[in-house]
Amino acid sequence: MDSHIAPVDLKKAYRLLNHGPTVLVSAHHEGVDNVMAAAWACALDYAPPKLTVVLDKTARTRELVEKSGLFVIQVPTAAQLGLTHTLGTVSLSDQPDKLEQSGVELFRMEGSEQPFVAGCSGWLQCKLIPEPHNQQTYDLFIGEVVGAWSDTRVFKDGHWHFDQAGPAWRSLHYIAGGQFYAIGDSLSVHDRKQ
Repeated sequence: MDSHIAPVDLKKAYRLLNHGPTVLVSAHHEGVDNVMAAAWACALDYAPPKLTVVLDKTARTRELVEKSGLFVIQVPTAAQLGLTHTLGTVSLSDQPDKLEQSGVELFRMEGSEQPFVAGCSGWLQCKLIPEPHNQQTYDLFIGEVVGAWSDTRVFKDGHWHFDQAGPAWRSLHYIAGGQFYAIGDSLSVHDRKQ
């Protein structure tokens, strides 16, 4: 494991998603790994921490999540723009060597079979909370966060440090048609005069 990766206190895990980034969703089942991009992911609860993510019925990753009951949400960086777009537009069903062709580098956390995407700034390992109606009707999946980690060069002590980390570490925010924005400058009410 990279020396810059450290656990995040589960009480603060929601902060990895609170700013609304595009995420990468990875899953594993019976020897098959896959990763997809998702623009609709959101923190849901604090204790225990939960999140939601929309996974379309056509997504192969969704099938792996449904079968294994596990998945990982990771926060890609601006440096991973091309990778994120590729993982969101190419399907494992259409291109069986999708992961190899995309150049994604996967690793495993100790004690987990789930694939984690290297180079991201945050990772949330989740256990699926089955909600068949929401999953079938709205493609909405709920996960309980059972482990969280961050790259301490950009997230430490429960806070993002995008300004100090540099532009390549900024999170991505998808709009449409291949258009993303990187998170902007930090603004604090404590720094502004009333």
